[in-house]
Amino acid sequence: MEQSRQALNRDVLLGRIQDPLWRAVDVVDRTGSTNSDLAVAASAGAPEGTVLVAEEQDAGRGRIGRSWTSPPGAGLTFSVLLRPVEVPRERWGWLPLLAGVALASSVHAVAGVDTWLKWPNDLLVGARPAKAAGLLAEATADGVVLGVGLNVTLTAAELPPDRPDTTSLALAGARVTDRAVLLPAILDRLAGEYASWREHRGDAVAAGLLDAYRERCDTLGREVRVEVPAGAPLLGVATDVDAEGRLVVGTTHVAAGDVIHVRPADA
Repeated sequence: MEQSRQALNRDVLLGRIQDPLWRAVDVVDRTGSTNSDLAVAASAGAPEGTVLVAEEQDAGRGRIGRSWTSPPGAGLTFSVLLRPVEVPRERWGWLPLLAGVALASSVHAVAGVDTWLKWPNDLLVGARPAKAAGLLAEATADGVVLGVGLNVTLTAAELPPDRPDTTSLALAGARVTDRAVLLPAILDRLAGEYASWREHRGDAVAAGLLDAYRERCDTLGREVRVEVPAGAPLLGVATDVDAEGRLVVGTTHVAAGDVIHVRPADA
């Protein structure tokens, strides 16, 4: 456990990251939110491909204002700055789903655990899938800041007591929990998915992204309860993810920005 919680070294990371997209990497001991810090850096002219990693985060944000915190060295908490200028802005909503595909693929390849995606932004791992990571994309005037929080070596005692559906890679039996190995693999896979998506001007079908997401989406085929800000919850079977990244429940297409929770129907 101590070995896997060694502090990340910027030079080591830069030596292992292969894709030239990631032109600037910074590692800080502690911050409130890597997304907030990187949004400020973006407004000050930080280049696309800037990566900010925090050893500890105490005011991270999930979707709809939920919190995301991590103890020192137990997870990967990082944000990246993207500027997909070739892609129509209405297609930028695919970025968290794209990042989910990259995260699931790279974690499976490196750590050897089963990985799935809960629509729209959670990574599930293990034979009995539980949440190990969340993603948050925030569009700004200066691009998109994409944040990832991945539980790597958290013990059962360190998991949030009010979230029994969470886990970590270590608890799921990962063969690799070295964050200095995981992070470069995740970033390089993310860069590859992002390059293909940009090449196709954000067309998730042409880029093969829609099929890749569907293959890993654990939500599909399940009876779900979709909670929305106003009105009664939507109940039904999640049958598809459409070309715009929306979840299809019965005949209703639901956008991520309109949803508070997606839960099993009996939860």
